[in-house]
Amino acid sequence: MADTIAAISTAPGEGGIGIVRVSGPESEALMRRLMLGCPEEIEPRHAYTGKVVRDNSDPKAEIIDEAVFLFMKGPASYTGEDMLEIQGHGSNVSLKAILSSVLDSGLANVRMADPGEFTKLAFLNGKMDLSQAEAVIDIIKAKTDLSLEIAEEQRAGRLGDTIREIRETLLDVLAEMAVDIDYPDEDYGDEENAYSHIINDLRWVDDDVEKLLDTVSIGRIAREGVRAVIVGKPNAGKSSLMNAILGEGRVIVTDVPGTTRDTVEESASLGGVPIVLIDTAGLRESDDKVEKIGIERTTKAIAGADILILVLDGSQDLDEEDEKVLEFIEKMNTDNMLVVVNKQDLGREITEEEVHEKLPGVRIISTSLVGKSAIEAAEKISEVIGEMLDLGNINVHESNIITNERHVQMLRRAAREIDEAISLLKNGEPVEVAELSAHYAYEALGKIIGEEVGEEILDTVFSKFCLGK
Repeated sequence: MADTIAAISTAPGEGGIGIVRVSGPESEALMRRLMLGCPEEIEPRHAYTGKVVRDNSDPKAEIIDEAVFLFMKGPASYTGEDMLEIQGHGSNVSLKAILSSVLDSGLANVRMADPGEFTKLAFLNGKMDLSQAEAVIDIIKAKTDLSLEIAEEQRAGRLGDTIREIRETLLDVLAEMAVDIDYPDEDYGDEENAYSHIINDLRWVDDDVEKLLDTVSIGRIAREGVRAVIVGKPNAGKSSLMNAILGEGRVIVTDVPGTTRDTVEESASLGGVPIVLIDTAGLRESDDKVEKIGIERTTKAIAGADILILVLDGSQDLDEEDEKVLEFIEKMNTDNMLVVVNKQDLGREITEEEVHEKLPGVRIISTSLVGKSAIEAAEKISEVIGEMLDLGNINVHESNIITNERHVQMLRRAAREIDEAISLLKNGEPVEVAELSAHYAYEALGKIIGEEVGEEILDTVFSKFCLGK
């Protein structure tokens, strides 16, 4: 007999409602046992209110809570099995007592659920493919509008449908290859290359895979955020800029040079897109061991930046420390670089022409990061960053966006194998050899949606889930 699993499905802490979720063949029996005055006929998907007890056959049974009982008959449920949800008050003590009553009910094969086991059952019972199951955890962990929208599209099956379409096309190509293997003397009218028809079809498949891979950079931004690194000499206003964008004083701001002695990371949302702001130590020479470590980390942060924001003290002429920073970044691509000329309220000594001499074509914003000017500057900077990354053209409803690293690896493997098959055929190698590469590509694509995957991959995927989901 299959196990019946149970877990608390709501986050720990105080709340208006808390849910204990049950899935398996004993779900209905548990409702009848734990609900005081349970009706004779339980209508699926009908909410019943009642007292929760450990055993309603015991007239002296202690009442644990008052709750809503919701029974769902499989396969018309999340997991595809019979399910029960007990929706009580959001008290940790109450929920643990309800869960304890479920686990200690004495009914056969009732146990605590493993992390992600409810969704794993949904996958195994054909309620969703593996890409949809992985999207569930992405929805739970979503921190911005963009990451949530992408996850919702994948949970609805958009990516899985696309992968299945590509595999169907590739399966047709494999069938063509099988015909060529079985009937090698078939004349296709192409003297230059007898396999040109197969090569052309493989190129169509390759194009579809590459279109998905082209979205990986956007997917990384949605998953990890835009890494915007703020650089400049000490006391130029880097921390003030970071606080202005965050809208609160998260970073210490003083007039003492060298206050920031290490990289400081904070997260925000920019038009629904996650952005990781990294305030860095200055790049000046220092004998301080701690400050030296901070400077080393600054150079590493710059190397991994999506956006580089240089802050200059515009009230003073460019000095040796400014020149050192400029020298460090002048060979970098200015397309993803922004210069903020700060302290305009104290007078203007640095001109845009001077900056462009060092960094041709770079975007420049002249401002003051104090008072209302700081708010206006933050809005302008956010707008420019959005333009630099072309965030306004991201439409998750019109195209798949790949955010999952496992999917990236499988797509890259598929692309390599298809390219290998094309290369082999162009070089006149036997179709049997190319067919093997095409088959590997077919398998790699199947692993994205959960076909031809082993228990090890499933365990890895679902171990990332929380209990109760």
